[in-house]
Amino acid sequence: MGLFTQIVTLPLAPVRGVGWVVERVLEAAEQEYYDPEPVERELAALEKELLAGRIDEETFEEREEVLLDRLEEIAAFRRGEPAP
Repeated sequence: MGLFTQIVTLPLAPVRGVGWVVERVLEAAEQEYYDPEPVERELAALEKELLAGRIDEETFEEREEVLLDRLEEIAAFRRGEPAP
């Protein structure tokens, strides 16, 4: 950027700064939302509950299906595909 361009666009600097911050927050939120680790931990905990007898097979299958769908959504996001 030339000096003239910098001077002319100087009033827009706060807007560009806010835009940059919003992009970083969005990136951080996406990384957290699309992290498979918490879902995998929840699946392991769910299996432990089933094996300990705290939940029945039907409850396990219902909750497992939701978690597996979530993992599929995460995998699709990481591949750059639309969510299933």
